[in-house]
Amino acid sequence: MKYGAIDIGTNAARLLIGEVLHDADRSFVKKISYTRIPLRLGDDVFSMGKVAAKKKLNLINTMKAFQIITNIFEVSQVQAFATSAMREAANAGQIVLDIKGATGIDLKIISGTEEANVILNSIMLFDLDPVFPMVIIDVGGGSTEINIFKDRENVVSKSFKVGALRILRGKFSEAVWSEINEWIASYIVPGEEYALFGIGGNIKKAYKLLVHGANKAAAYEELIKLKKQLESLTLPERMEKFQLRPDRADLIVPALDIYTRVISNFKCNFIHVPKVSLSDGMVYQMYLKEKNK
Repeated sequence: MKYGAIDIGTNAARLLIGEVLHDADRSFVKKISYTRIPLRLGDDVFSMGKVAAKKKLNLINTMKAFQIITNIFEVSQVQAFATSAMREAANAGQIVLDIKGATGIDLKIISGTEEANVILNSIMLFDLDPVFPMVIIDVGGGSTEINIFKDRENVVSKSFKVGALRILRGKFSEAVWSEINEWIASYIVPGEEYALFGIGGNIKKAYKLLVHGANKAAAYEELIKLKKQLESLTLPERMEKFQLRPDRADLIVPALDIYTRVISNFKCNFIHVPKVSLSDGMVYQMYLKEKNK
């Protein structure tokens, strides 16, 4: 059964069409089609507090395109979520109504906690060693979600108002770093080892640039070195040397800044980068609901 997951983020809109398959005692999402449109809604929201007319039209047209794609693939169910930027947009409610009228798609604006809970679904897709407590770090364009697990049970989740695009535009408070550090310190056990997992397009791209073998973790020092190397280059140089899209070349540095700051709070020098995302969690969520009917 095919499912369509639409993720309207701060930097880009994404449509994942997938189905849940099983391999021995493990489930995984098979990606049938993936479409990404770099709308950058955050640029409008962070500067004006709303989505301007041009980007609103682009978003509606993007949703129309996603609707056509889901129809072509004959998906059985479509779920559409909007995250950080739309949470803050003053005209978000009207945009939701306009999208519904134009496409019939119900776009739900989810809170940071709800976003974290959907990401938790992805934990079922990881082939993890449950010996150590686990921390899942998801850095987006407008927010960062940190989820702590023990014995594969969620201990605590928190969404912080800092993301790659927000940093790039200077639309964040420096106090957020202390907030993150204090929050982590209040929930981790001193001296205990944790297994860290990074989710998001920027950490996946960084992982590819480090040319790691399958399932090998990325070292903290490697990420620091890569961040410094990227920082030393102009945007065109990053694009040419590392074959990066323009909307990835400018965001990867602030994203790595967030990841490395978070990692430094743990007694762990490595971070795993599984091939899962919010969209995978959405597909798995739809699958579970259908299965439990």
